[in-house]
Amino acid sequence: MLAQQRQEAILAAVRRDGAVRVADLVAALGVSEMTVRRDVGLLAERGLVQRVHGGVVDVRRAAEEPGFRAKAGLHADEKAAIAAAAVGRLAPGSAVALSAGTTTHLVARLIATTPALRPLTVVTNSPPAADVLHAAGDPGLTVVLTGGTRTPSDALVGPVATRAIESLRVDVLVLGVHGVDPEAGLTTPNLLEAETNRALVAAASRVVVVADRSKWGVVGLARIADLADVDLLVTDDGLHPEAVAAAREVTEVVLAAPAGRRP
Repeated sequence: MLAQQRQEAILAAVRRDGAVRVADLVAALGVSEMTVRRDVGLLAERGLVQRVHGGVVDVRRAAEEPGFRAKAGLHADEKAAIAAAAVGRLAPGSAVALSAGTTTHLVARLIATTPALRPLTVVTNSPPAADVLHAAGDPGLTVVLTGGTRTPSDALVGPVATRAIESLRVDVLVLGVHGVDPEAGLTTPNLLEAETNRALVAAASRVVVVADRSKWGVVGLARIADLADVDLLVTDDGLHPEAVAAAREVTEVVLAAPAGRRP
C-alpha cells in the first residue's frame, strides 16, 4: 500500500469513528507503528487530524469541547446546589481529589470557605480550583496541583498529569463529567482528559460524580468509567424520574434542590 493510500485510509477511519488508536491502525494497515505515526504526523501537519497520546482524533470532533467560561453560566443554580451536597459528604482529615469542571470549581470554593473541613488535602488537575484553594491561605488546607497540558475546559491532562495521579491514593474523588449515560457510562469529548480522569478514578477509594441533569443521556467521544464504578451520583432534582430510577439501579443518587426550589 502506498503512503497516500495509507493516509487516505487513516483519514477515512478517523472521519468515520471520530478517533482511532494507533495500535488499531497498525493492525488494520499491516504496517509498523513508526509508519503509522509518520503518516499521522503528515496528516496533522495538513490540519486534517489531531494527534493525541496513543491515537488520532478528527479535528472537527476535537473542537467540540466547550470552554470553562462558556460552561460556567449554564445551570448555575443547579450546580451550586450539587456542589453544596457534595461538600456535605466530605470529612476532615481526608485526601480529596477534584477533577476539572465548573461544578467541581464550585466544590473548591465551598471547601475554601468551610473551616470545619480541616485539615484537608486536595489533589486537583484544575488550575481554577487550585487558585481558589490557594487564595484561602489556610494552613490546614494542603493543595496539590498536577502538571500537564491545559485543555479548553481548563483541565491539566496528558502523560504528566496521568503519571502524577497514578502515584497517589485519595479517599474521595469528586468528578465532573461531560456526559452520563446508563449504557455509555461517564464520557468526555477529550481523549486525553478521559485518560487522566480514569487515573483519578483508579486512585480513589470512593468516587462521587457531580453532574446536573443536562449531562444525562449525553455521550462524549471518550469513555471514563461505567456508571456502576460510581459510588455516589449527585445531580439536581430536575432530573427525570425514569433517569433517576435507572441511575439508582447501579449507584446511590442524591438529588440536590436549588435554592429557588427548596420547600
